[in-house]
Amino acid sequence: MSVTPAAIRHAEDLADFVAASPSSFHAAAEVARRLQDAGFTGLEETDAWPAQPGGRFFIVRDGAAIAWIVPAAATATTAVHVLGAHNDSPGLKLKPKPTTGSRGWLQIGVEVYGGPLLNSWLDRELRLAGRLAMADGSVVLADSGPLLRLPQLAIHLDRQQNDGLSLDKQTGTQPVWGLGDPTQEDILAVMADSAGVDAADIRGFDLITADSARGVVFGKDDAFFASGRLDDLASVHAAVVALIDAADGFDGEHIAMLAAFDHEEIGSETRSGAAGPILSDVIARIRDGLGADAQDAHRAMAASWCLSSDVGHSVHPNFAGRHDPVVQPLLGSGPILKINANQRYATDAVGAAAWAGWCEAADVTSQEFVSNNDVPCGSTIGPITAGRLGIRTVDVGIPILSMHSARELAGVADLHALSRVAGTFFTS
Repeated sequence: MSVTPAAIRHAEDLADFVAASPSSFHAAAEVARRLQDAGFTGLEETDAWPAQPGGRFFIVRDGAAIAWIVPAAATATTAVHVLGAHNDSPGLKLKPKPTTGSRGWLQIGVEVYGGPLLNSWLDRELRLAGRLAMADGSVVLADSGPLLRLPQLAIHLDRQQNDGLSLDKQTGTQPVWGLGDPTQEDILAVMADSAGVDAADIRGFDLITADSARGVVFGKDDAFFASGRLDDLASVHAAVVALIDAADGFDGEHIAMLAAFDHEEIGSETRSGAAGPILSDVIARIRDGLGADAQDAHRAMAASWCLSSDVGHSVHPNFAGRHDPVVQPLLGSGPILKINANQRYATDAVGAAAWAGWCEAADVTSQEFVSNNDVPCGSTIGPITAGRLGIRTVDVGIPILSMHSARELAGVADLHALSRVAGTFFTS
């Protein structure tokens, strides 16, 4: 696929999106900001919601965000087209009593979140970001900016490092953030200052590391885009752009919806994760506003679709044997349809046919992805959503390299193509 000026603009906007989204909570807030600027109305879950058809709305629950457009002609049996993705990424999450250090160094205590490539976090300037829960019941976002570094041991002090570097998850992952006495310093004071609050009023925190370097387009013919948190902000961003584009003059025969969940990297079984009630809660409240009874709700769901969008593996030029010998999607050659015989991905034949139709309508070429039988297959929110809601689900995404690295690699053309297919999914 050729890299068009529109694709480069999309990638540069993604760089802005990732820079504004160092944590799942920041990502949900950035989704909300963009939607509000586009005329969407934010709803509180504790309030009564509009009971008439029509309108564009969104909610934020912790690190998750759900947005939807209800057509003016919607009825009790109107189907929903929901594109699901996730806001979280693997990283290092701050522990209780987090300020540590020795021998003149200030460090922080962290716990491994999800399944990061630990060595990819070495020798990078890192941000610490997330939310602070305050004594008055408020919650504020905090972002340190470049503050942390996980320094690698010099080759002179361990001549065997190039033979296979392995980091101990407890002793080898505690970043430095300054020089001084840890009994006299407090990382939470730094985070409080970044949020404009008093550290003495902090009662709880959810803070995680993120790469501080900005996403960049590079390579021959501007083919590549490197950034932190492409898994899965690439999908979230593509869907937000597509939903905003679809909103003006929307006349679809279904409800168009984006569901950006939290906690996918650790199993999704939380109140803001795909295995929790958030999506079913929102759909049920929309149905209630449309006057649906139980029969209507079941009829509507039977006609609905979920597009579960997450990244997959591009064939790696140095490790081709880790991939299926025949099905080898290539970065830059289009979005992928993800298939697994054991339903680790939710795609089936009917879903594959529907995906082919949406791609054709968007004038986008798609690729297939399947794992090598000797390499365990990961999973996504797709099977979770299909199992919880009984909704027909298709697993898709873009191919990348360096998945779960602190900085991942995508194709510029793929990023834009995914958003175009998302637009067709929302409107067709």
